[in-house]
Parts: sequence; structure tokens; C-alpha cells
Amino acid sequence: MDELAAAVAGLLDDPRPPVPPRLGAAEPVLAELEAVVADVPQLDGLPRRWLATALLSGDLPEETPEAVQAEAARLGDRLAAATGDPDDDLWDADAALADQRYAWAHEVLEASVRRDASADADTRTDKVDRVLTSRVFGLPILLAVMWAVFSATTTFAKPLQDGLAALFDGPVTRGADAALSWAPAWLNGLVVQGLVGGVGQVLSFIPLMIVMFVLMTLLEDSGYLARAAFLADRLMRTMGLPSRAFLPLLVGFGCNVPALSATRILPNARQRLLLGLVIPYLSCSARLVVYVLMASVFFGSMAGTVVFGMYVLSIVMVVAVGLLLRRTLFRDVTHEPLVLELPPYRVPTVRVTAAQTWVRLRGFLRTASGIIVGTVTAVWLLSSISLQGEPFGKGPIDDSAMAGISRAVAPAFEPLGFGDWHPAAAMVTGFVAKEAVVATMAQTYAVAEPGDDHRPGALGDRIKATFERTSGGHPTPAALAFLVFLLAYTPCMTTVATQWQAIGRRLTLYGMGMQLAIAWVLALAVFQIGRLL
Repeated sequence: MDELAAAVAGLLDDPRPPVPPRLGAAEPVLAELEAVVADVPQLDGLPRRWLATALLSGDLPEETPEAVQAEAARLGDRLAAATGDPDDDLWDADAALADQRYAWAHEVLEASVRRDASADADTRTDKVDRVLTSRVFGLPILLAVMWAVFSATTTFAKPLQDGLAALFDGPVTRGADAALSWAPAWLNGLVVQGLVGGVGQVLSFIPLMIVMFVLMTLLEDSGYLARAAFLADRLMRTMGLPSRAFLPLLVGFGCNVPALSATRILPNARQRLLLGLVIPYLSCSARLVVYVLMASVFFGSMAGTVVFGMYVLSIVMVVAVGLLLRRTLFRDVTHEPLVLELPPYRVPTVRVTAAQTWVRLRGFLRTASGIIVGTVTAVWLLSSISLQGEPFGKGPIDDSAMAGISRAVAPAFEPLGFGDWHPAAAMVTGFVAKEAVVATMAQTYAVAEPGDDHRPGALGDRIKATFERTSGGHPTPAALAFLVFLLAYTPCMTTVATQWQAIGRRLTLYGMGMQLAIAWVLALAVFQIGRLL
């Protein structure tokens, strides 16, 4: 590098005259045409080389005499004979001259650049890529890496999550109740049972999100996620989508809304519509919180594997629905080949990892905070209105308006093993936003009531008891059916609104109906088969 810098500095101090490109077979033609234009007074003052090239390309100055134009046409035929087939209608003078320029540049490069033998040797990245991107080991390694990520997430975050849950369920709830002892009952109930109970349960999952975002940032900064895009090309090919569709799909694992907006990077309108219909089946980060809660309650040490399985199922559903749509509504969609430059592997830095984690966590909290506060307030309000004529906030929650609304839809979930109004209420608010599912469960089970059970597992115990009762003694398959339905049914109202803009009203309504049907059928199969095993 020092020698190269010195050579550049020397040329700047003592510049050499530029060497015009030698265009091989085109040189005799250009030289003859230069001689022709030299004798034309109307073209005097213009660079002869430029004029000759322009005349061959058909870019003729207005003042060009007809005799010169005829000579240029004759010499153009000579150039065609020298560089290609003169009878080929696709032959183009500009392309022929460009080919000659590239050939000359290649000759100069070969004559001036010396390569060491080590330059052609495999780098460390090349050797690693032979394994990580191979047809045999690539996908199994990718699945193993993602399983490790979800297992580590649930293992390392669980103690901190339980600690925060106990903090909000116990001291924070009692402190808020004591601080608002002077306040009207409705205000006390809104803050203690609504905001502290609902929002606190969601905030207890912050350690989970931090661990997850740190691990994903490490994979991204190390260069491995680019290899995941390369491996996903085979899946894209089966759906007829270009490999660049992997970017919106990857974004969809964070949130479906920006993923739908990112479909605009696809140049083909039909591909954008197909991608817009499959993105809602991607498991967003808001669903992750529910996965971890239910997996921890029902599967214990296998929670990480269950969460990983939900993400695998999400990918399988994207591919399966994509194949179904391609063979029905989108038969004209075709795959485009992958062109991707893989970056070298790097060791992630602490500063970049921390910054990226903070940006993602802040985005999640910013999106979730407004939705959760609004939803828990609405749930608290409906839970405080008694259908039996009791004073506001005084009647049992089982007789509330929230329970009445949820009981109206609960029968649809009976064949799935969770036909009780509590999980039905979570599914209703989950249509508004998946971030509200855990908060709704915390409120409807009244975990945050003063003087209630504030053990870290109190919410889990009540959920487990409900599923034990509604499933006829088969709570585990019922919990799996709940998670499958949560994964497959309509993501949230914001996603629906964005999808409406991206693919239109008709396809959005079609997609919503398809999501509900697939969710119900899959959950039914999971529960009914699971109870027989």
C-alpha cells in the first residue's frame, strides 16, 4: 500500500499525458473516419475522436454533411463485419465499441497488475462458508443456530423476568394501592388493576427482548445473517419470489408493518402482492412475549424448544401459503436468480451491539407502550362494568361486560381446547395488538388486585387451571393449539391497515379470511391429535 501511495503521489507531481484507449478492430475504422471529418469545415473545432465515435453510433451533429453521413454508414458496416455479424439485426455500434473498450481495459489490467499466488488462496471466510452455506449442512446449521438463540433467550431471561413480574405483582401493586388510598375507587382500579397489572406484566418481558435483540445483533454484525439470506434463496424459489424478498421477510420477524412497507423494493407488482399476503404469517416480536409466557407455564425446561418450534412453524406456513397462492392466484409469478455479495465474517463490537439493541428495544417499547396503555384501559373499563347491575367496579369480573363479549366468541374455541372467556378475551384484544395479549390475561385473571396472590407464578397457575378445565384434562395440547392460533390469525389492526395500502382492499379481506380459516383448522388439528397421543 505504501508503494502504491508513493506511485500515485509521483503521478500527481509529474503527470503523464493520458493514453487514449486502443479499440482493437475498431481502430482502423475510427482512424479513417477521423480523416474524413478533418476535411469538413462545419465540424471544425470539435474533437475528431469524439466525432468519429458519435458518427458511428448514429449520434450525428445537425451540421454533418450528407456525404459524411454516407461515409459513416459505410464505415459502420465495416465495423459490424470486424466485430460481429453484419446481417445481425441486433448488432449495435455502441455495444461493439463498449466491448472494444472493455477488452482494452482488460489488457491494460493484465499487463500492469501482478498477483501473488496467495491472492488466489482461500480466505478464512471462504473456508467457513464452504460449511455454513453448503447444500448439505447449511440449513441444518441455520436451524441449530436459531434453536440456540431461542433456548438461550428463555434460559438467561427467565430469572430476570420472574423478578420483574414479582416486583410489579407485589411491591409496586401494594405501593400504588397505598399511594392512591385517598383516590376514588375508579381511579384506584384504573391505576392498580389496569396500568400496573397489565403494563407491568408486559414490562417484565424486557429482559427477554434485550437478550433476544443482543443475540440477533451478534448474528447480524458477524455476517451470518447474510448467509441466511443466501440459504433462504431455495425457499424463495419455491414461492416464485426473488431473493431480495428475503429482506422484507427478515424484517417481518421484528414487525409485520415495516415488512409490508418494504415490499416496495420488489419491481414486479404481482410479486409484491404475493409477498404482502404471506408476510402476516411471520412471527413478530409481539407474539414472542406470549410464546414465552405460555411455554414457561406449560413446558418448563422445554420452553426454548417450543418457542423455536413456533418460529419454524411460521416459516413453514409462509412457504406453504406461498406455494398455495402461487398455484392458484399467482401462477404467472416467476423466480429471479440471486445475486448477493457476502461480507467477510467479523467479530461484533460491544459498542455497535449495545447501540443496535437499544434502537430495537426502544422501537418495540415505543410501539407497544401506546397500544398497551390504550388496550388495558379499555379492558379495565369493560371489566368494571357489571352486566348484573352492580355498581361500577364492584361486581365480580365474571359478570363484567368484558366477560360477556368474550363469552360470545368463546364457543368458537371450544373444539380447540380453550373455550373459556379468559383466553377468548386475549384473542379479541390480540386482534388489536398482540402486545396486549399478556396484559389482557393479567387483567382478566385479576392477578394485580390488592391482597391477591403475588407469587411470580400466580398468573401461570391460573392460566394452567383454566386450560386444564377447558381441555378436559389435556392442557398441553390446548396450550399448543392456543399458540398456533395466535401465530396464524390476523396479526393486528396496524398490520391490516398497512396491508390494505400495500395490496388493496379485496386481497386484504381475502387474506384475513384465509388467516382465520388456517388458524382455526391448524389449532383444531393440534389439539385433537395431541389429546389422542
